Amino acid sequence: MELKERFLKYVGFDTQSDPESDTYPSTAKQLVLLNYLVEEMAGLGLADIELDANGYAMGTIPASPGYENRPVIGFIAHVDTSPDMSGSHINPQVIENYDGKDIRLNDQVTMTVSDFPELAFYKGHTLITTDGTTLLGADDKAGVAEIMTAAEYLMQHPEIKHGKIRIGFTPDEEIGKGVDFFNVKQFGAKFAYTVDGGFEGELEYENFNAASAKIEVQGRNIHPGYAKDKMINALQVVNELNNLLPPCQRPEHTEGYEGFYHLVSIRGEVEMAYSEYIIRDHSRAKFEEKKRFIQAAVALLNEKYGENVVKLTLKDQYYNMREMVEPYPEVIDKAFQAMTEAGVQPIVRPIRGGTDGARLSYMGLPCPNLFTGGMNFHGKYEYCSLDTMHKAMQTILNLAKLWAE
Repeated sequence: MELKERFLKYVGFDTQSDPESDTYPSTAKQLVLLNYLVEEMAGLGLADIELDANGYAMGTIPASPGYENRPVIGFIAHVDTSPDMSGSHINPQVIENYDGKDIRLNDQVTMTVSDFPELAFYKGHTLITTDGTTLLGADDKAGVAEIMTAAEYLMQHPEIKHGKIRIGFTPDEEIGKGVDFFNVKQFGAKFAYTVDGGFEGELEYENFNAASAKIEVQGRNIHPGYAKDKMINALQVVNELNNLLPPCQRPEHTEGYEGFYHLVSIRGEVEMAYSEYIIRDHSRAKFEEKKRFIQAAVALLNEKYGENVVKLTLKDQYYNMREMVEPYPEVIDKAFQAMTEAGVQPIVRPIRGGTDGARLSYMGLPCPNLFTGGMNFHGKYEYCSLDTMHKAMQTILNLAKLWAE
C-alpha cells in the first residue's frame, strides 16, 4: 500500500482519546485501529505480533540473516488523536503542487500564509489538509503510516540488510497516558525512536517537564440581593486564581525554552467551579518553581476565603528526556546521518510538548523524536506534506541500515 493511501485510510478511523475516562485505553474506538494494525502487520509477514490487554500493538521485522547480533531498535507512534477537536468524519483535502498561497478549507475557514508562515516552505509539495471542521489526525497517524510503509518496504526488499526491528503503536498519548503500561522489557529494543514530530527535519531529544493542575472551588451561594459579606462566588474565585498567575507565562506569550501555565478549561456555577491547567517548562528547576507558585496562589486564596475553599490536585506527567538520551550519542548521530542521506536538513530544537519517548527514556528506553511532516496539530488548521512524509519514511529505512553497520 502506498504511503498516501495508507495515511488516508488511517485518518478515517476515529481514535480520539478521553481525559475523563478511567478505562485503558480511554476509548474503545482506539482499539478498532489497533486491531486493524495487528491484522495489517500479519498480512505483511511481521513476527511476534500482539495486541495486549492495555492496547499496545507490537510486531517484529526479523533481522536479515547474519545480522541477528546487531542492536535491536524500535519505532513507535501513537494512534489516538487529541480531545481538543473532533476526529470523527474527517474529510481530508489533497492539494497537489501547492502554490504557496492561502488555502481555503471551506466557505468560512481559510488557512493564511500570514497566520501560518511555515506554509511557504511547502510550496510545490502535495499537502493534505482538513475541510475546516475537524482535525486531520496527522498527529500521529502520519507517524503510524510512515512506520508501517517502511516496514512493508523492508519486508519486500530483503536486499536491505538490517538487524531486528521492533515497531509499536500506543493509545492515549494525547492525554498523557500513552506509556502507562508499556512493557519496555517485552518490547525488547535497546534504543527506539518515536515518529511524532512535525516540521521537516525536526530531531527532538529535549521536551517539557509536564504536570497537570486541577482546581476545585467550593463556593457559597446566597441570594444575590442579600449576598454582601456572605457569598463566595466559585466562578469569581477561579478567575481570581487565574489572574494571580503571570500573564507573560501563557502559551501565547512564550517560545523556545520558555515554559507556561495553560488554562485549558473552566466550568461551574456560583456554588462549585472547576478549572484545569497544564504546567510546562524545559528547566526542571523552573518547572518546580511553577508548581510551588500555583500552590502558593491557592494557599493565598484559602487564607482569604477560608480553609479548603480551593483545592488543588497537582500531578507530574513526564520529564525532559535529554538527560536520558545524551549518554548515548550514537542514537542522535545516526538520526542526523539518516536524515542527511534522505535529503533532509536536521533541525535540533526543543519539543514544546511531550511524546511517549520522553517517558520511555525514563523507563530505560532512550527514545528521541523524529519529524513526520505534520503541522498545526490538534485543530482544524492541521495539515501534512506528503513529500515530507516520504522523507520521514526514508529516514526510518536509513536508520534500519545504519544500525546494521
